[in-house]
Parts: sequence; structure tokens; C-alpha cells
Amino acid sequence: MNKSVYSLVLTDDVVAEIDRIAYENGTSRSNTVNQILAEYVSYDTPEKRIREVFSEVENLLTGSSRFQVMMQPSDSMFSLRSALAYKYNPTVRYSVELNRNLQPAIGELRVSVRSQSSALRLYMLQFFKLWSRIEQNLVGHVECAMADDRYIRRLAVAEDRKLDNEALGQAIAEYIRLFDTALKLFFNNLDQPETAIARVESLYGDYLRKNPAIL
Repeated sequence: MNKSVYSLVLTDDVVAEIDRIAYENGTSRSNTVNQILAEYVSYDTPEKRIREVFSEVENLLTGSSRFQVMMQPSDSMFSLRSALAYKYNPTVRYSVELNRNLQPAIGELRVSVRSQSSALRLYMLQFFKLWSRIEQNLVGHVECAMADDRYIRRLAVAEDRKLDNEALGQAIAEYIRLFDTALKLFFNNLDQPETAIARVESLYGDYLRKNPAIL
């Protein structure tokens, strides 16, 4: 979507209210004016779509104590965290960054953990490799990158699926919940590696049988 510079004559009181709204939403004055005008003329901007998608993700994942929403660094990113049952109770951070046009790939999922524990970082890397191998075997080529403390995965919608904002938010939330469940299942069975692998594979198989939108 192209953007241009326009001159507007506004009263100081109106600008003050716009600035207040912009501050509360963590965005700029220009973006706030653009959103207000878009809503007035019933135009669905990329920013509005992204907000609605993230709103659905938040509604679905924060209904219990499992996930906690974090401060958002930008309008195009949504972050939350989940506690991991391991020494010193580390937290795993999930961040979704969406592309403005939501196509062809809708964005990225980034998973990270901050810890000085070399054992924890090694286990995380083992899980990331396991997860990547399972997806490659069951889904096909999936673009991803990993290190011992982070994992990045390209998010794409299945070619035969057309999703509105609510459905897209549901699909993203479902994938994050799947990943978090699998990660905790893996850590709960660290003393039985073969069992951990089998249970994560079974969990992902169940996910695929539901015909998910995110692949």
C-alpha cells in the first residue's frame, strides 16, 4: 500500500486527543490519523487486519495462566511468554511478526529462551531440531532457522485455505499452543528420550489430522 504526504489543518485540541490515543496505542500520530480515517470510510487497512488477528490470538491464548502477554515492540508484532518446568523456572518467549500484506507468507514465529544454563540451551536446541525434522517429514519443506536459544519459523497458510482475520488469529494461536505443548511434553520426558520423541511426533500427527491452516 502506497503512502503519500498530505497537509491537514487541524485544531490544537483535536491534535492533542490524537496524540493521546497514539501514545496509549504505542504508535505515531500519522498512523493514528490514518486508522481513524480508514475506520470512518470503512476501509480495512493492513494495520487494522493485523490488530484484529492479534486480538484473536490474545483472546484464545490468555484465558488461563499458561500464557502471559508481553509489552509489544511494534504494531506488527505480538509477544507472549510461557513458563517451562525446568530448573530456575525459565520462560519461553513466543513472538509473531506479521507482514503488512499477509501474503504470500503471513510472517514469522520466533521462539526464544534467556538462560545461562548450558544444559537448558542444549535441550532447547535438541527440541528445535526434533521439531524441524518432524515438520520436514510430515509437511515438507518448512523455512526455519535455529540456535541453542532461539528458533525462527516462516508462517504460511495452506494454499487451499482462505482465512478472515478471526480465522487467521485462531490458526496462529493453535500453532503456538501446539508448539508450547510439544516443548513441555519433551521436557517432561527428558529422562526417556525415545518416549519424548514418540509423544511429540504423535502430537503433531494429531494436529495434521485436524486439517490445520498453518503449515
